[in-house]
Amino acid sequence: MTDTVVVIYSGGMDSYTLLHVARARGLQVHALSFNYGQRHVRELESAAAVCESLGIPHKVIDIRAMGEVMAGSSLTSEVDVPEGHYEEDSMKATVVPNRNMILLSLATGYAVTVGAGAVWYGAHGGDHAIYPDCRPEFVEKMDAVCRVANYEPVAVEAPFMALDKGEILVEGLKLGLDYSQTWTCYNGRERACGRCGSCVERLEAFASHGVTDPLAYEENA
Repeated sequence: MTDTVVVIYSGGMDSYTLLHVARARGLQVHALSFNYGQRHVRELESAAAVCESLGIPHKVIDIRAMGEVMAGSSLTSEVDVPEGHYEEDSMKATVVPNRNMILLSLATGYAVTVGAGAVWYGAHGGDHAIYPDCRPEFVEKMDAVCRVANYEPVAVEAPFMALDKGEILVEGLKLGLDYSQTWTCYNGRERACGRCGSCVERLEAFASHGVTDPLAYEENA
C-alpha cells in the first residue's frame, strides 16, 4: 500500500473535510472531480479553487456523455429538487442511478495511473437511508472488487461511514477548516437555498454544535 490516495472531491462539505483529513494524515492526495451533468458547477468551481490554493493535483473528468444512463434524478434532469430532510421519502428523487459505482470505477483506474493505493469518498452515516451506494455493504463489495480488478490492488474506503454530518463537521472544526470554501446546495443560485435536503442537513450540523455556517443563504431560507 502506498501513501498516495485519490479523493473523490465534489467540492461539498463532506469531501472537503475528507480531503483535509487525508492531508492531515500525511497522505499524498490526488483530488478527482466529475462533471456528470449535475444541475450546476458551483461545487466543481469550489473544488478547483481549494485545490489550487493547496497545490493539490486536481483532475476534473467530464462524463456528461453518460447522461442517458444516469438520468431521472432531480440532480441530473429537469425534475424539481425536493425540499425537506433526507429522512423524507421525497428525497429519493435525488438518487442518481448507479453514480457511485461509476465514479469509483473511474477513480480506481485513475488510482492505478497515479500509483495510489486507495480511493476515498465521502459517504457517511446520514446517507444510508436514501442512497444504497453509500451503505457499508456497497463499500465492502466495491473494495473487494477493486482490489482484484487490476494487477495493482486499490482499496475503496469511506472513512466517514460511521459518522453523521455533525460528526464530520467536528473533524473539520478540529482542523480549523473554512467551510465558506464549500458548496452544498443542490441549486446553483448565487446563494444557497437553505431548503433542499443537502442544505437542511448542513444547517442542522452547524446548529448542533452552536456554530454559524459561513455560507451565504437566501433571505427566505
